[in-house]
Amino acid sequence: MVSTEEAEPRERATPSILSGPLLRYRVLAYATGVALLCLTVAFILKYAADSPGMMSWAGVTHGLFYMVYLVLAVDLALKARWSIKGTVLVLLAGTIPFLSFVAERAVTHRVEAGRKL
Repeated sequence: MVSTEEAEPRERATPSILSGPLLRYRVLAYATGVALLCLTVAFILKYAADSPGMMSWAGVTHGLFYMVYLVLAVDLALKARWSIKGTVLVLLAGTIPFLSFVAERAVTHRVEAGRKL
């Protein structure tokens, strides 16, 4: 006789050691991505419309978020044992508009599946 636990497919859950670092990374990946989009808009407004007002806060905001993003991404990389190449690519994702969102999805899927980057 087969028990109900064995008959149902098991879902892979994020190991408990990675759930906290993954959540922190995801929050900062989104915050960094949004701040970078605001900075991009600020650059466009500054040079296309001669309106530098948004630059004063957008640059600082993205800079602060990106510094914390770097720390949290390295923390997750060390705990998940990513390769150096994968870690560097994720770190650079916070500098290209929209790429932090793409990287966040890829990192989340890989970590939840138990695969290394």
